[in-house]
Amino acid sequence: QVQLAESGGGLVQAGGSLRLSCVVSGRILEINTKAWYHQAPGKQRELVASITSGGSRIYADSVKGRFTISENNAKNTLYLQMNSLQPEDTAVYYCKGTSSNGMDHWGKGTLVTVSS
Repeated sequence: QVQLAESGGGLVQAGGSLRLSCVVSGRILEINTKAWYHQAPGKQRELVASITSGGSRIYADSVKGRFTISENNAKNTLYLQMNSLQPEDTAVYYCKGTSSNGMDHWGKGTLVTVSS
């Protein structure tokens, strides 16, 4: 079993910053890719950024240059630094861990609201 728990969401004004955290516990050695997704009201869940165990990163075009995904393996924690936030970034943000067997594990999400 793998558990993921997000934190760090909240209300911020446009142009502001937030850092999301996701603590991974359980069978963490099975996880080879971690990612952040977001889901805005009425929309599908979308990939924001991902990082592999080798350190390769992918970002959605909408967040390139503004968001940074990183991890602290000693703390088993995944981060998403979000700068220059815009109202369209408002969403529930989820972290996901993918095991080597292809199984996805999701956290419960944290809400980010950006006011204009």
